[in-house]
Amino acid sequence: MQTVRCYSISLGCPKNRVDTERLLGSLGVKIVPVEEPERAELVVINTCGFIAPAVQESVRAIVQAIADLEGLPRRPLLAVAGCLVGRYGVDALAPDLPEVDLWLDNRELARWPDLLRQALNLQGKAVEGRLLSTSPSFSWLKIGDGCRHACTFCTIPSIRGGLVSHTEDFLEAEARAALSAGVRELVLVAQDVTAWGADLPGSPDLRVLLDRLLPLPGLARLRLLYLYPTGLKPELMRYLREAGEPFVPYFDVPLQHAAAGVLSRMGRPFARNPREAVERIRSVFPEAALRTSLIVGFPGESEQDFVELVRFVEETRFAHLGVFAYQAEEGTPAAAMPDQVPDDVKEERRRALMEVQRGISEEWLSTFQGERMSVLVDAPHPEWPGLHTGRTWFQAPEIDGLTYISGPDVKPGALVEADIVESREYDLVALQGD
Repeated sequence: MQTVRCYSISLGCPKNRVDTERLLGSLGVKIVPVEEPERAELVVINTCGFIAPAVQESVRAIVQAIADLEGLPRRPLLAVAGCLVGRYGVDALAPDLPEVDLWLDNRELARWPDLLRQALNLQGKAVEGRLLSTSPSFSWLKIGDGCRHACTFCTIPSIRGGLVSHTEDFLEAEARAALSAGVRELVLVAQDVTAWGADLPGSPDLRVLLDRLLPLPGLARLRLLYLYPTGLKPELMRYLREAGEPFVPYFDVPLQHAAAGVLSRMGRPFARNPREAVERIRSVFPEAALRTSLIVGFPGESEQDFVELVRFVEETRFAHLGVFAYQAEEGTPAAAMPDQVPDDVKEERRRALMEVQRGISEEWLSTFQGERMSVLVDAPHPEWPGLHTGRTWFQAPEIDGLTYISGPDVKPGALVEADIVESREYDLVALQGD
């Protein structure tokens, strides 16, 4: 089989990572990953364009790659893919970055392998495959693309288009392949996981997909990320309760705010009372670990709105919380709204809310000291020999805190029983049990 040395970067969300893995796994050649672009025959940069800082990071990555490749006697092919291309278009980007050999728009995901194969002059045809790049402990499973919602601050529908669900046959095959490679945890991701299937023939819902995935051999954990509040319907909650393991009761529900006026201007559900979503989960899963993301400084957010948001966080006591200062993105309705909040006020509110969450997290994690828990080991610690990083059931990969663990059977991909010996603000420390 033909081999291609490849250097790749995936910026932004896990969904981009999956797109890169699927692209490289579908070329019909053996991909040999390299750590320096100068050693590659192919350089792939999968960009993010969701908000202005992500756009800037993506442009910096492209410019850096161009600089790294300048003057090489045999220059690799440079392909730039993803949301930056989808947001601004090739016609706007190419004149300023003529060194890029191939642009891949995320509205044409299905054509990426053929376009890249053609640019590389590869023989044969594209195949269906995926080149996993995560820890051996887990894999992202992107179940759909795009979004059918219309939040006033969000660029995703304009960048990635409307909802496109992958079929259950495709997803089961991809899940089986990951598990056969030794993966223990599948993390289902989409812009809205609860919307899966609405665009497929017969409009199956998420339960149909989970019926196919939950019984798969080798699966120790199944986690759902990005659950839209209105998708938390009673029948889904009952299904998840009855399913039991390997489903883990970890609910990532981006609520964005708590004040009714702000939620209304955001175009969000539960505009009158976001506590309904929390109550719906906890009435079925009182032990659930809740994660959410919040936006401070949205246009028109008053001091009273912010106080209400702080009170909501204090009362709800989320296990994990991400707080973002609002970014006015060109082309979104929110960017044209009156009463934009000054940047310094937004940042002050972000820091204040994260300080509240720091105390909540520290107190909550302290309750696990002395317990024995299952820890899924991700990777060796980069600085401390014998120490590894891992996660309990309530810690999602790459977005939550870690569990630092050591012991004789601790290795990447292992699921070990461990005693929690120390807690910190966002992390745990554990020793493998006897």
